[in-house]
Amino acid sequence: MSTAILTGQPVPGSSIEADLRSLGFDVRTAADTTEAETLLAAVPGDRRVAVVDARFVGHLHALRLGLTDPRFPLAAVPGAVTAQPAGRQALTRAVAREHSAGGGTVLLDDLADRVVTALDADGCDVHRPELGSLVATVPADPQTRNEARQAVAAVDDEAVRLKSAVKSRDGFFTTHFISPYSRYIARWCARRGLTPNQVTTASLLTALIAAASAATGTRPGFVAAGVLLIASFVLDCVDGQIARYALKYSTLGAWLDATFDRAKEYAYYAGLALGAARGGDDVWALALGAMILQTCRHVVDFSFNEANHDATANTSPTAALSDKLDSVGWTVWVRRMIVLPIGERWAMIAVLTAVTTPRITFYVLLVGCAFAATYTTAGRVLRSLTRKARRTDRAAQALADLADNGPLAAFVDRVNPGRLGAPLLIAAAGTAVLVFSLFSGVTWAPVSGAFVYAVTAGQALSRPLKGTLDWLVPPVFRAAEYCTVLILAAKAEVNGALPAAFGLVAAVAYHHYDTVYRIRGNAGASPAWLVRAIGGHEGRTLLVTVLAAALTASQFTVALTVLAVAVALLVLFESIRFWVSAGAPAVHDEGEPA
Repeated sequence: MSTAILTGQPVPGSSIEADLRSLGFDVRTAADTTEAETLLAAVPGDRRVAVVDARFVGHLHALRLGLTDPRFPLAAVPGAVTAQPAGRQALTRAVAREHSAGGGTVLLDDLADRVVTALDADGCDVHRPELGSLVATVPADPQTRNEARQAVAAVDDEAVRLKSAVKSRDGFFTTHFISPYSRYIARWCARRGLTPNQVTTASLLTALIAAASAATGTRPGFVAAGVLLIASFVLDCVDGQIARYALKYSTLGAWLDATFDRAKEYAYYAGLALGAARGGDDVWALALGAMILQTCRHVVDFSFNEANHDATANTSPTAALSDKLDSVGWTVWVRRMIVLPIGERWAMIAVLTAVTTPRITFYVLLVGCAFAATYTTAGRVLRSLTRKARRTDRAAQALADLADNGPLAAFVDRVNPGRLGAPLLIAAAGTAVLVFSLFSGVTWAPVSGAFVYAVTAGQALSRPLKGTLDWLVPPVFRAAEYCTVLILAAKAEVNGALPAAFGLVAAVAYHHYDTVYRIRGNAGASPAWLVRAIGGHEGRTLLVTVLAAALTASQFTVALTVLAVAVALLVLFESIRFWVSAGAPAVHDEGEPA
């Protein structure tokens, strides 16, 4: 149980003790700094502890935001400071310093705020939540206290809490058609003890049932699939809103929320393809193409953000123009909608599934996502070209991890006699050779093309990825590997080849998404043994081309299936092992707009 040390003389009529207990704190009272230090030392090191001024006046949700958020080792609001185990040593040191400064005999009422000042002086990262209209203050006299209490009464604490459960920046469809009622579902769930992870799981199950309904290939099945897909999206919004409403963030929850979104959408693609096959229409190539396009869009987003989020001198006239456009109300919604974020995309897929055919659904999806990808990528390229930025070693390492080079590329890097040129140009050249070989019509040409591609992959990462457009290297590699599998499976022209390719790309894409979420959580990239075991992008590409050239079409299909299962088992085992036992800090990923 968490412990709150209340400092100073209790104020008649104050609800601070009751508020702290309602937030799960065991309240102890200290009369001076000596007692405060003693009480702090008595709290077990694996428990949260807070120091709160007895004169505190404010909303309960202000205390909740300041003292219970699991994402931050140290956090504070005026009159209160808290530490989780990771920040405990810093808090203890700061309290001891204030104890020594005060001679240990008198506990000044502003101890909590002085401790925060000491933490800042030590260079500690103290989180201060945005309170908005919420009140959190330490009145110095009765008149100020009465004014503060009136300010508390003037603001509906629960209304603010409910509003803050909704993401501040979201898509048009989600903002206007989901969030107005999903927040109330979130509150209902939170009050009944349902966790975000339980709702996330319910969203996944609903999406899988939607995919199964689409797989029936009947009009009632397609209609049910569309309805269930929207229901799954509502639950997907609810899980994050519960996390924000109840501050129930967790490492596992962030991972589930992020990976399940992709699993739901791609499982639905497979369901549509199965349903179309029942009606005699083979759209597996379209389904795989849609998954590849969507995954590559995400890699563009991830790579660009990783390259620039901690860059110095990070200015761009293009970014300034974008910010200016965001200040004009109608342009905000237009620009959010044309990138086809998850809400708009799923709504479009649901409606098209219900009223048209899977083929039409995929055609519209591919055209829409292609336009959105062109728009967003062009904007990012323009920003990069006009941006004066110096990228850090951390960013370069993140991009290298996202590139997913395997042992073959690593060997090329070790024996590299010299650098051939800019990383992006090398990667693009190797990819161009690979693409040409795939369409050459010569049986073993793709193997040669894949070998050249593997060599250039090693060359591309022979220097840190700090160039203006080096963040495009991982997306180029993703597109090259995934499209190789698609093209070779399509050329096999046998039943089962494209579904097997879909499974292989899905398994590899999961590995790439998992790498992204590890990096975002500051937990490092996937372990080296896993990257070696599944070959890296260049190793898998070369292997698939060899299998396609050496085996018959039917044997190639079996080989793709075996490879898909093997990769899936390895990446799922390691991913689940890591995230269930991860020591990474609790986070809440607000999700990708796309």
